[in-house]
Amino acid sequence: MNIALAHFRVGETDGVSLEMEKWREALIRMGHQVLFLAGSEGQASAHVIPELHYKHPMNEKFTFNAFDKQIDYESEQEFADDVMFFAKRMEDQLIDFIEMEQIELLIAFNLLSLGWSLPAGIALTTALEKTGIPCAAFHNNFFWQRDNYSRPTCSIVNDWLERFFPPDLSNVVHIVSNSLYQKELKERRHLNAVVIPNVFDFDGESWTGDSYNATLRQDIGVNEDDIVILQATRVTERKTIELGIDVVAQLQLRVEALKRRKATLYNGKQLSERSRVVYVLAGMPESSYEYTEKLRIKAEHLGIDMRYISSKISHSRTYSDGGKKYSLWDAYVISDFVTFPSVVEGWGNQLLEAVYARKPLLIYEYPVYKEDIRNYGFHFVSLGSSHRWMEDGLASVDSPIVEAAAQQMAELLAGANQYMRTVQHNFQIGKTSFSFDSLHQLLKPLIEEVEKND
Repeated sequence: MNIALAHFRVGETDGVSLEMEKWREALIRMGHQVLFLAGSEGQASAHVIPELHYKHPMNEKFTFNAFDKQIDYESEQEFADDVMFFAKRMEDQLIDFIEMEQIELLIAFNLLSLGWSLPAGIALTTALEKTGIPCAAFHNNFFWQRDNYSRPTCSIVNDWLERFFPPDLSNVVHIVSNSLYQKELKERRHLNAVVIPNVFDFDGESWTGDSYNATLRQDIGVNEDDIVILQATRVTERKTIELGIDVVAQLQLRVEALKRRKATLYNGKQLSERSRVVYVLAGMPESSYEYTEKLRIKAEHLGIDMRYISSKISHSRTYSDGGKKYSLWDAYVISDFVTFPSVVEGWGNQLLEAVYARKPLLIYEYPVYKEDIRNYGFHFVSLGSSHRWMEDGLASVDSPIVEAAAQQMAELLAGANQYMRTVQHNFQIGKTSFSFDSLHQLLKPLIEEVEKND
């Protein structure tokens, strides 16, 4: 079967791009021909429709006028006409792609979910209506879950959101990553959805140190005897990285005590006087300037050595601008611990990445984790599931919980047996429950239904 996986972008280090790579590999192993369709291809190979990218200048103009302030149009009708004209350009290209590549199943990731690109949702829905092609629409979030889509500037935007995000079409199967969103979609839109969680190729080649990533620590100014704490997600407000900063600050105090004891780390390295705790942020910066500045000020105030290294990290290893670029997986290799303090997640790619990399994980127990993941029995260091918002807009967890988490992290870092038992325990759970085999079993009925109706 010819299958197309579609998104605003592919070939980057954001969670959806990474998940699409997994789906592509799983579908290929099932014997299908798989193409990417996107607004940009990054370091992947894709059929590109530039208008599909969410940062296309016209889409940024539409988004501002739809959800912030209508300043570029004299009337709602003029705005609607411009959006529909742009959507028609995309619709024609989508239909041409479907027909030219003889696509038999289109799997759309988030294009019909958020309203991030109004014309993309309109164009794809119309193309699906005209071609009748089967579509699986994957939703990581919905527009009603985000504040920035809650105050449209005009009624036509409300109409579009309700009609197209997501649409109610007989040839569209809806997919969500968790049971909470499944219930929400049913209650709000009376639409059924299949739950397919994030997965990872637990049978793949392990990420290990080699001659390529041997220089990564040096390239980011980190010594071999430093302790690297990795935050692998994109840098955005909803990742609440400030919680990680709080824990790292407490961890530093405990590492100082370990240094006075001349303790040896889990990997056999002895802590020295010059050993530091370095908080490494490897993901793409996609937050407001205000948020990154708050993180910088907080880290500086608490004496945290925090480093943004996304300029050194790419989708895959490459040489660019005369220098070496590392993959996100290389960042895991050089890390000693991973933080994942998000208070909101649709599932959590970085959770499985840390499990696969055999690194211990600090986690905030976000709602989907509590509902769908916690009962699998992973051993993570927890920040609990209760937080509050401070006057500066940053999240905070009670000090005793933060201190207890930092103590657990220090004990793992200085306990070789406990460290290895923990990461091996988590890896086996991941391999059993979240492998490509599990994705295969979940996709199989969907594919069979499409083939039956072909």
